[in-house]
Amino acid sequence: MPDRLVPVILCGGSGSRLWPMSRRLLPKQFLPLVTEHTLLQDTMLRLRGLEDCGAPVAVLNHEHRFLAAEQLQEIGVQSRSMLLEPLGRNTAPAVAVAAQHVAREDPHAVLLVLPADHLIADAAAFHRAVRTAAAIARDGLLVTFGIAPTYPATGFGYIEAGEPLPAHDGAFRIRRFVEKPDAQRAQAFLDQGGHFWNGGMFAFTAQTFLAELERLRPDVLAAASKALAGAARDLDFLRLERDAFSACPAESIDYAVMERTDRGAVVRADMGWSDVGSWSALWETSAQDAAGNVARGDVWLHGAERCYVRADARHVSVLGAQDLVIVETDDALLVAARERAQEVKEVVERLDRQKRSEHVSHTRVYRPWGYYESVDSGERFQVKRLMVKPGHGLSLQLHRKRAEHWVVVKGRATVTRGEETVTLEENQSTFIPVGTKHRLQNLTDSPVFLIEVQSGSYLGEDDIERFDDRYGRS
Repeated sequence: MPDRLVPVILCGGSGSRLWPMSRRLLPKQFLPLVTEHTLLQDTMLRLRGLEDCGAPVAVLNHEHRFLAAEQLQEIGVQSRSMLLEPLGRNTAPAVAVAAQHVAREDPHAVLLVLPADHLIADAAAFHRAVRTAAAIARDGLLVTFGIAPTYPATGFGYIEAGEPLPAHDGAFRIRRFVEKPDAQRAQAFLDQGGHFWNGGMFAFTAQTFLAELERLRPDVLAAASKALAGAARDLDFLRLERDAFSACPAESIDYAVMERTDRGAVVRADMGWSDVGSWSALWETSAQDAAGNVARGDVWLHGAERCYVRADARHVSVLGAQDLVIVETDDALLVAARERAQEVKEVVERLDRQKRSEHVSHTRVYRPWGYYESVDSGERFQVKRLMVKPGHGLSLQLHRKRAEHWVVVKGRATVTRGEETVTLEENQSTFIPVGTKHRLQNLTDSPVFLIEVQSGSYLGEDDIERFDDRYGRS
């Protein structure tokens, strides 16, 4: 269908300011931080009801491909394509690849570019803004969504509106973009009016965006084109060519195109938007009790005021505290003054410098076949709890430096060990010697749970030699 709307969902980003919930292997867009759905799922569900809206194109890091695919499947969303980035290069290269991909079939399609990790409380207002933006985009303009400011924020960039666009209520030409201001200047923008927060959402036709990118940043377009031309199909994913994409300049759409084009427009969007960029942002957008507190999980508050408290694994009691952020997981605890929540990224940077793992993954690590959880570890041993989904299985593999002992605690597992294949029921076990080819499968319609005990001179996840893998990892 010509001129239809094609959502482009940008699923990158690490969400480091939302540590310890958000981590490198499970960043905030894949977490249920606001509703029972993840932020990615909420972004997809928000598209329902938009006229002529086609299947979305998702652009994401290759490490998150199975996680994203499973979350879309859970809500019944079939993507048009899932484009895998070998590494993050900011938004301009990501959208350039998506635009070229869509333009192969329909260069006049309107791309609705949305981050996967934003909150929009008013879906009806969002739909109205999208309809306006799409109509303007079909006239050859590049449209961004301007969020009506509610306070003098210093953490967002601003857009100054220019001349109104006739026949489009609440739409303007863009006069200029303004970098994140100090508090005094942000207050002046609020008092003056005509300034919007830059929400990082866009609408333009594939043809218009690519033409402007070729005019303003041909180097970005050339590298993205080469990465797409060399892309390889990987199951249901399209894996961009690594060297070409890695060579692409890392720039945002704003810097590469929107701040330089003379075809920019902004649509005012009053839709309860938040970039969910910090724990204080989550506190602001969440329902609060009479004392201004937000509590999630097994939390007891007594005499506390204006706190955000989240308990993921254990009970948390808070007595007489004010303006704190307290976030608990099974392996980390964050306690911070709410006004300094933006500085959480410094904790993540310190953990990275120390080569720790608490910023990389949770104790539960998701894999396409299920997940594993670390239970205990010590010198030359490690204990994990595994869950294998119905109809799934691990690759046929061997380890050079460790042996493994599996005990089935629930369900029925099919185990290949060397030349033999056996079925293990609950309370049965098997031993996998060092250097032995093996595979673990769940051929039933119920999850299977196992305890895995590893022992050996090296227990790292990279001691895996795969011979056959249904997920294309061999």
